Amino acid sequence: MPIPLPSKQQILIQMNDLPGSYRMPTMQMATDHYSIGYVISGDRHCITPLYCYDYHAGNVCISPPFILHRTHPGSDAPYIRYLIKFSPEFVQPFCDRIEENIFDELLNQTVFNFSADSKKKIEHMFQEMYEEYQKETSYKEVILQGMLYRLITTIWEERISGGTTRFSTPLTEPIIEAIALINDKFNNPITMETIAHSIGLSSAYFSRLFHSQLEKSFTDYLCDVRIVHAKALLIRSSKSIMEIALESGFCNGDYLSTQFKKKTGMTPTAFRKAAGVQNKDNTNQ
Repeated sequence: MPIPLPSKQQILIQMNDLPGSYRMPTMQMATDHYSIGYVISGDRHCITPLYCYDYHAGNVCISPPFILHRTHPGSDAPYIRYLIKFSPEFVQPFCDRIEENIFDELLNQTVFNFSADSKKKIEHMFQEMYEEYQKETSYKEVILQGMLYRLITTIWEERISGGTTRFSTPLTEPIIEAIALINDKFNNPITMETIAHSIGLSSAYFSRLFHSQLEKSFTDYLCDVRIVHAKALLIRSSKSIMEIALESGFCNGDYLSTQFKKKTGMTPTAFRKAAGVQNKDNTNQ
């Protein structure tokens, strides 16, 4: 279970510095707080029974209580973030005085991106709140409450929505476990049969269940996960296309290039160039 709010406190602010390989061992659910996080470094994938999303450095994520979730690494970059946890009572005056639908809409969108200037502003706001939280004063929660309202308003005004995928049918426990296994083992030669066996289902039944809930085949989903990791490596490293293919679970650079263009409309080299990254080489574009 996520760390709850300390006794008699309505807000908790942390700065987490975790290895890029960190993964939540099980599905978890907060029961007493909302959370707002700003990612300083790293790439993550979050899965819940109702939706999933990817988030990266410069993104803000907002989560309500009572949502089961599990996160996995999206790259090997260190996972560093500010995290603010606060009680429903702490934010209620904001909803009463401003507009409740603002906060509700932010919760509905979940993950947000920003312009370069807005990222700097928002990171600075998180840093200021973290520094204020470290102070031992009797009135710091009053100050932090005002800072939180300002932060929420800034996120609302300057947000660029991220990509949250919502499921038409809530995911069942076996499929959530399968997704966790796929995200853990994507860079190995895994098959639908091995995943089905791991969660105690026949291959035929697992295939039907997986497709009915995710509306795509096991093969397509696995390819999508590998493409996400390939994108992170293309942007954050100067490794060759062949090296990236092998680290992402593809058998070779040609196959990565074929699938990458099919999924994104451009080659890995073109994607890397568009992101402003210099190529190490052009092998298997």
